[in-house]
Amino acid sequence: MIRGNPKDPTQASFEALPAGRPICSADVTKLDHEVVVVGAGPAGASAAITLARAGVDTLIADKASFPRDKCCGDGLTALALRMLDQLGLDPAAVQSWQYFDGMHIRAPGGRHIELPLPEGRGRFAAVTRRIDLDSALVDVAIDAGASISQNTKVNSVTPRREHIEIGIDDGSILRCGQLIAADGMWSPIRKLLHLDKPGYRGEWHALRQYRSADGARSRELWVWFEPDLLPGYAWSFPLPDGVVNVGFCIARSSGMTGKEVARTWRELLDRPHIAEVLGNNDAESPHKAWPIPANIPDVSLVGPRTLFVGDAARATDPMTGEGIGKALETGMMAAQAIVGHRGGAAHDIAAAYERSARRALVADHQVASGLSRLLKSESAANTSLSVIDLNDWSRRNFARWLFEDYPRASLFTPRRWRRGLFTSPGGYKS
Repeated sequence: MIRGNPKDPTQASFEALPAGRPICSADVTKLDHEVVVVGAGPAGASAAITLARAGVDTLIADKASFPRDKCCGDGLTALALRMLDQLGLDPAAVQSWQYFDGMHIRAPGGRHIELPLPEGRGRFAAVTRRIDLDSALVDVAIDAGASISQNTKVNSVTPRREHIEIGIDDGSILRCGQLIAADGMWSPIRKLLHLDKPGYRGEWHALRQYRSADGARSRELWVWFEPDLLPGYAWSFPLPDGVVNVGFCIARSSGMTGKEVARTWRELLDRPHIAEVLGNNDAESPHKAWPIPANIPDVSLVGPRTLFVGDAARATDPMTGEGIGKALETGMMAAQAIVGHRGGAAHDIAAAYERSARRALVADHQVASGLSRLLKSESAANTSLSVIDLNDWSRRNFARWLFEDYPRASLFTPRRWRRGLFTSPGGYKS
């Protein structure tokens, strides 16, 4: 098991705990780390960066070796960009990073809508390959002072009165005061703690592929609300060197079978309005599918000395399936709960995290879920998008709302109202 900076695998990470109060009241010499974060994706990296900068001895453990690919649409919303900016990620360190100032939507009935994003007040949309983004975030976490153990699979979790023990597949045991589970949709930690829901497959099913495309408009962001995909959609997000991330997502509730999904993928790119945008296109890599969990109101966010974040908390937007922004946000919330109650009881940490996460995300989830149900109807989708296309103001503000520039349920949650809520700058303003 490798600990420390992966650029120097010989570097040990068993330094003494930093000055200050430990997370639990046990003898700190019995702990390998104050916090272990399982999963080094955006949620885990966000948590580790926040903890390490607060002086908390933190280890990230991941079953993969970085850089590694991750199935995703590769889009970054305003929320994600603000979070990344706050975490100190430099876009120049992310090889495939590209900004965008708007997007195109095609309604089920064929109406084309161009949605501009604010200019001159920071950035509100970007696209980057996850293999680049996640690796860069891990580097930020290491630079902040976190240690990392790659190629590390967790096979047991045993809560004790004053710490938690994590069994690793090499036979070793890690002892820590708090565990953050950032281990994805299938969360082995959740299963090991018997908090999983057998047979759960997520609320959405998505499929994507990297393809070369030479169409005149293939360098723009596109979303197509296809009648047979509603309330889902197809997308094309441009990357450098003439490559696009193209795919589609469907709701599990649609009842589309695996054979129907495969048939849809085979003929999707031949649809005239999509082919016109992409032009000649050839596969750069095999297509891949993945489930998307979007059900934070109905899942346990905490376990014994454990906080679930990101996909492990099912914290994905139920209308768009976007999850990077929510992953970064929940990872930061979990870390802040630990830092804010450092030296206190584990149940105080759990209560603080659950309170902040549910307060921030559940109302938004309910609003987005309602809109997603509305979009199941082709006529309702056409009507809604026609209203959005009324004028420049409606188009610009819908684009900001769609890109998580402000919380989904802002209009219905007065506690969030503050000056500048709807005019805040995007990420990377300076």
